[in-house]
Amino acid sequence: MQLSEQEIIRREKLTKLRELGINPYPAALYPVDATSKSIKSDYKEGKKVVISGRLMSRRIQGKASFAELQDSEGRIQVYFNRDEICPGEDKGLYNDVYKKLLDIGDIIGIEGELFTTQVGEKTVMVKNFSLLSKSLRPLPLPKKDSEGNVYDEFNDPEMRYRQRYVDLVVNPKVKETFIKRTKITNSIREFYNAAGYLEVETPILQPIPGGAAARPFLTHHNALNIPLYLRIANELYLKRLIVGGFDGVYEFSKDFRNEGMDRTHNPEFTVMELYVAYKDYNWMMDTTEKLLEKIAIDANGTSKVTVSENEIEFKAPYARVPILEAIKIHTGKDVAGMSEEELRATAKELGLEVDETMGVGKLIDEIFGEKCEHHYIQPTFITDYPKEMSPLTKEHRDNPALTERFELMVNGKELANAYSELNDPIDQRERFEEQLKLSEKGDDEAMFIDQDFLRALEYGMPPTSGIGIGIDRLVMLMTNNSSIQEVLFFPQMRPEKKAVELTDEEKAIVALLKPNGEMDLAELKTKAGLSGKKWDKSMKALSKHGLTSVVVDGDNKTVQLKQ
Repeated sequence: MQLSEQEIIRREKLTKLRELGINPYPAALYPVDATSKSIKSDYKEGKKVVISGRLMSRRIQGKASFAELQDSEGRIQVYFNRDEICPGEDKGLYNDVYKKLLDIGDIIGIEGELFTTQVGEKTVMVKNFSLLSKSLRPLPLPKKDSEGNVYDEFNDPEMRYRQRYVDLVVNPKVKETFIKRTKITNSIREFYNAAGYLEVETPILQPIPGGAAARPFLTHHNALNIPLYLRIANELYLKRLIVGGFDGVYEFSKDFRNEGMDRTHNPEFTVMELYVAYKDYNWMMDTTEKLLEKIAIDANGTSKVTVSENEIEFKAPYARVPILEAIKIHTGKDVAGMSEEELRATAKELGLEVDETMGVGKLIDEIFGEKCEHHYIQPTFITDYPKEMSPLTKEHRDNPALTERFELMVNGKELANAYSELNDPIDQRERFEEQLKLSEKGDDEAMFIDQDFLRALEYGMPPTSGIGIGIDRLVMLMTNNSSIQEVLFFPQMRPEKKAVELTDEEKAIVALLKPNGEMDLAELKTKAGLSGKKWDKSMKALSKHGLTSVVVDGDNKTVQLKQ
């Protein structure tokens, strides 16, 4: 492992601490009785406190020092005075340990008394301190110049997502997003629990990936010697529980779809699904309006939420627009009753890319998604989807070509999907068989036939309404984040590139190239001063690592540094 100069220095300090008999990673309980927030909210001059946190800044002035300690609630100023900490002759705890062996980022515990500085800042006078964890890597803290300009911020998205632990330490607003996420899920639980619904858990590993149209992840169970799928939805298991006699069940589920990644999609994501017996999709729309209004107020203190340049009002009621009417409004095309061929021709006419594997449902979904969806900024229920788009949904009571389904659109994206659930086992079997035909045509997102679920329906499922709400997208809306990676603690990332270990000869060549990024090949070889064998070996290695390339222009050869 190649260490930076700072990392080497910190390890040397670690050794010196141990030589002084100080354990840099003690196991004993530390008796914390206050936080930065509680100190400020319940401040009493002279009060004794025990706090702990990370040392984030300090200003050493001889025998005294002001510093900032950061804990889970924020930051508090602390004051180190040599004579307070070391009242006797031995001043080593301050002069040697605090001044020389502690670093920014170290986690320390402090026993002290509260006082107010001359400029009115609530501060802890340190009476004693303990090192609780030595930080061996320097934190990437931002710096301010005399004019207030900020430099070296830790704001590269890839670094932030890979090292979320650092992101949370140095970017306090990130922590606020995740605190708000918990408030949102708690709000949903409060709403459903008050209604008497039961929170449950269903399998993640499933023999058949049912409940949605999506490409699954496949794995293998060695003991059973069978293939298993990571669930793409928990719908079919929750409906089995309705068959079993529960009137209302819900689950916060981790679902997995082996599809693309972008600013609104992660292969692992969280969905909340609710199923309530003896209800329909009209009731579910009314209930969803009340739920989202409550969530907005619980998370932000108001039903109005700012998302980018839009102010979104979550107060009920929301507009309700049939999907075929939405397509007619935004494209001028009346697609109701069109055959698959007519729909494909219409989609092409609208400039959409379609192929022969796409059936009626996918074609309508493509037209709506590309031409209509982005228009719905304020919460809007898009309703009454064609039967081909909704294989788990009850036939519309007024039009057998449609289903009793809605999707909730907010800020131009789908937030929720809900049905009057199909409970006719014969109709459900026929719908599954239609999906099987799509799969045979090449649609790798078509649903599997779940024979056990069909058997459950044959025992009888009461009229039921169900909904799935994408929690990640909901949190994005409520926290004004445009990327799903910002609301996931640990989003999926490409494999991290390994640091390249260079030989001394390779380092010498790179050092010669760094000032200008390139150099004439003959000049570089001369300045490197390597033997022919070492030169050839080093240049081949640098090229293999992707660090250099040779550009030939006539008789001229130039070596370029690629990073």
